[in-house]
Amino acid sequence: MSATELAARAAGGVTGAKTPAEIHPVARLPGEWQQVLATLGERGYRAGQLFRAIHARGVLDPREMTDLPAPLRARLVEAGFTPSASVRDVHRAADGTRKLVLELAGAARVECVLIPMTKADTDADASAAVDDEGEEEADEPKQRVTLCVSTQFGCAMGCVFCASGQLGLVRGLGAHEIVSQVLIARRYLEPNEYLRNLVFMGMGEPLHHYEETARAIRLITHADGLNMGPRRITVSTVGLTPGIRRLGEDFDGKVGLAVSLHAPDDATRARIVPMNRRYPLGELFEALRRYPLPKRRRITIEYTLIDGVNDSAAHARTLARALAGLRVKVNLIPMNSIAASSLGASPDARVEAFRAELTRARLSCFLRTRRGDDVSAACGQLALSSELVRARRTREG
Repeated sequence: MSATELAARAAGGVTGAKTPAEIHPVARLPGEWQQVLATLGERGYRAGQLFRAIHARGVLDPREMTDLPAPLRARLVEAGFTPSASVRDVHRAADGTRKLVLELAGAARVECVLIPMTKADTDADASAAVDDEGEEEADEPKQRVTLCVSTQFGCAMGCVFCASGQLGLVRGLGAHEIVSQVLIARRYLEPNEYLRNLVFMGMGEPLHHYEETARAIRLITHADGLNMGPRRITVSTVGLTPGIRRLGEDFDGKVGLAVSLHAPDDATRARIVPMNRRYPLGELFEALRRYPLPKRRRITIEYTLIDGVNDSAAHARTLARALAGLRVKVNLIPMNSIAASSLGASPDARVEAFRAELTRARLSCFLRTRRGDDVSAACGQLALSSELVRARRTREG
């Protein structure tokens, strides 16, 4: 795909409007279910029953919705309502992280990751979008877990330190496939765990096809479904400024925003994040200034430290100047190794020196703890390389 084509897709991501009947059942909102059921001669209250069965109880097969009459369940199956995802494999890391490999339509496979949170993780994690200073949470008897979900099979952004980006994009996921990751992953929570945070940080760029990401958020936050507060959801982007503006407008800034920055100047960033050539830092920072943050909320800046590329003290000082005046916190992420790149993590001493420069500039700065790297579930490692390569070759004929 050319840079021009990629930029055009990234700028919009809008597809033609679908009728309720054309929307996948898992992606239908209650009002859309009412319209579909009306054509089947069903009463309106069945829409609420169906929506709650799917999104509150996580039932993805209508044959298991025993509170519905058998004839309706049969008609739903006949209409093509079948589970849109199944678990292919589960990888458990020594630290309790679980990576789920899900198989979707067309032999697509994506990964989502359940991450039990420690205090250090909560401070550094982008999902902790509420300002850490000034808010204390009540004691919680259960272990908090963050779920990282994918929005694409592969990724078109081409970031040099990311396995998905190096393998390219096969296709975007529908809202039903995004939400299904959440509904299925809940089944893999331990009895003493609960799903507290959701981050759109898995495979793919969430704002590359904005409509599906936005619909997934509306489904996940719906009061009759998962009812997850938007403040517990974070969307990560490499800096697609049209999508940032739409996210802020559509959700009033209540959805957390994380930006994969990774460099403080355009020259450095364009080498490691190709999309910077389309949306340079000046435009990106202006979009961040305009993002409608509620009080005591901050934007998370993700910064992967790559040995000899973006990790000098001078880079840190330039970054501090660039972020001056923005309500942000910075997550430093020593690069996790990937097979597609010879680049590597910065030495510990340089990481500490970088952090010291940011702290000296009065920026809130945290070092991201590696989680799940022994099962390739850490930041930048999600790829399913063999499946992506095979799918890309099939698509290209």
